[in-house]
Amino acid sequence: MSTSEAENLTALAQVFLSPRNSTHRQYEALRAYYVDALSSAEAARRFGYTPGSFRVLCHQFRQHPERPFFLPPPKGPGPSTEKTAIRDRIVALRKQNLSVYDIRDALAEQGHRRSPAAIALILRQEGFPRLPRRRDEERPDRPRPNRAQVADVRTLDLSPRHFRTRFGGLFLFLPDLARLGFDRVVRQAQLPGSEMIPAAHAVRSLLALKLYGRARHSHFMSDVLDAGLGLFAGLNVIPKRAFLTEYSCRIDPSSYPTLMQSWFEALTRLGLERGTSFDLDFHTIPFHGDDALMEKHYLTQRSRRQKGVLAFLAEDADRRVFCYANAELRKADQADEILRFVDFWQHRTGVLPEELIFDSKLTTYAHLNQLNRLGVQFITLRRRSPQMLEQLYREPASAWRRIALRGLARAYRTPRVLDRPVVLDGYEGPLRQLAVLDLGHEEPTLLLTNQLRRSPATLIGRYAQRMLIENSIADGIDFFHMNALSSAVAMKVNCDLQLTLMASSLYRRLGERIGNGYQHAKSQHLFRDFVEATAQVAIGPDHIDVRFQKRAHNPLLLAAGYQHTNVPVPWLAGKHLRLAFG
Repeated sequence: MSTSEAENLTALAQVFLSPRNSTHRQYEALRAYYVDALSSAEAARRFGYTPGSFRVLCHQFRQHPERPFFLPPPKGPGPSTEKTAIRDRIVALRKQNLSVYDIRDALAEQGHRRSPAAIALILRQEGFPRLPRRRDEERPDRPRPNRAQVADVRTLDLSPRHFRTRFGGLFLFLPDLARLGFDRVVRQAQLPGSEMIPAAHAVRSLLALKLYGRARHSHFMSDVLDAGLGLFAGLNVIPKRAFLTEYSCRIDPSSYPTLMQSWFEALTRLGLERGTSFDLDFHTIPFHGDDALMEKHYLTQRSRRQKGVLAFLAEDADRRVFCYANAELRKADQADEILRFVDFWQHRTGVLPEELIFDSKLTTYAHLNQLNRLGVQFITLRRRSPQMLEQLYREPASAWRRIALRGLARAYRTPRVLDRPVVLDGYEGPLRQLAVLDLGHEEPTLLLTNQLRRSPATLIGRYAQRMLIENSIADGIDFFHMNALSSAVAMKVNCDLQLTLMASSLYRRLGERIGNGYQHAKSQHLFRDFVEATAQVAIGPDHIDVRFQKRAHNPLLLAAGYQHTNVPVPWLAGKHLRLAFG
């Protein structure tokens, strides 16, 4: 054989030994391993596979040995020369250890647009594995997302400067937080903290997110660079999601009653008066995981029982603000929670609550007897049994008395009432039952109370106002996101409830100060009209000026005197906060 013929044969052999596509490459690699008896490592090295990817290829071949490597040529024109050239260019760039995004940018510079998904598909067809994750210094030099500083109170910059913030409305709450001694309240509750992020600064960070009513707490990660959010908390920047999640897990559950008591005592000194009548209710916060320790409770929104956290809530009926919450409840203890609230209120104020309003499932007749012994008045629903209904329907029409309900905006204002004393097992003393018809229900409503002298119209009207706590709970779900257990900032339920209490009371304080009908407005309404506002912040030598943009509702803030704010903020080096509008 001549030299030229040998060279020609060698060149033709390279057609087999240097495959041009992924199918041919796989065929030659498998043939070398199974037919030529090369080792797995040698076959992988020769044909450009990693040892691991070649073992996967062999496994797939053993699962489907009948796989066709040679298919009939497709009908019609084949791939265009341009597509083949781009494919070869993508393979060549990957051999330079470029990622799909680097390859996309390189192709774009040459006028070819390919998405990262399309590039990844071509590389997968060519048998290239995914690149290992690279360190930042190994990545190409190109614009990258800004990285926020680490939250540290020691690096807070209060030198003269100015900036714009999307969270300007939060500074409307800052005067109240400074006046009530926020740091002292947190210190009395003995909440955890560190040198970088003290306890008061951590709680203010969580409270800021709660006051701003984000749909999910995780959304605040897009605002970590906002200087106003960090300034409100007294930090250089707001802490990140990981810290906020971990912080709520560090709080001792026994700290929450002390925090509640200290908070509302401070608000009382600030001017938020407390009432004497309270609406009580349970609320189930749904849980969608598989935790075996979770109990099933009735969920009103879905009209079914499912796993969840049972929370007890008490609302001041006069001020319409939550004043007590507890999410550490089990089924066996839920009936006793009403007595725990009575003890809490007596410990906080020195007196017992005068009146409690709740439904039939909140407690037992034996606990009603204890409330009566303590001198606490109550109104509650009674569960209807078939025997009770049959007895009521046998009453003559003359026994029912029609009354007129006043001060209630409802369609049924003239119900019929049957007022009778009753005796219950486990209850000592006189008890009164009001059976009410024509209230818009098919069956009569039964009310139990130990108030023997108040008129039926007054009692029925007072119980009808209990729906306000259900509206407040709905407001807490819609705006303060009490049900957001799936949030990326996965706070403990009790911590989230305490923040909801604090935020709702601050919103109520804001509404009362503004007046003009905002005393009873929902938090979402107050947020939309006043809190959701951008502002320019100017830090001076001894003051912090916050100037709000022009808005239609600014005159109400001016009428409430917010432009005269001049309050020193202890956690901002004692600098005086001043507010301006327009």
